[in-house]
Amino acid sequence: QVQLVESGGGSVQAGGSLRLSCAASGYTYGNNFMAWFRQAPGKEREGVAAMNTRSGTTYYADSVKGRFTISLDNAKNTVYLQMNSLKPEDSAMYYCAADSSGGWVLGWTTYNYWGQGTQVTVSS
Repeated sequence: QVQLVESGGGSVQAGGSLRLSCAASGYTYGNNFMAWFRQAPGKEREGVAAMNTRSGTTYYADSVKGRFTISLDNAKNTVYLQMNSLKPEDSAMYYCAADSSGGWVLGWTTYNYWGQGTQVTVSS
């Protein structure tokens, strides 16, 4: 059974940083795409960062480019999202997703496995 478990969310002031983690069990990251998404109340789920875990190629939404970094620790089978220079508009529930079935790497329909989410709140 595949489980993705996110952690690291919390409340932070604008300009601050958080690092989200997504630990996988029953699944190995190192041979497919994985991604981070977020969803704020009343808004669509948005892809913010993705990685081809085989090649290491990364992809970012324009809204987070230069501020967020996705990375993978193969030994721990854990993916991270380092978020710097946080803004109030980054506030959302953040989800990790894995196992692409093809399609746009930042599209939420692409992924077969999802975590339960971790809340990020950025105050001004």
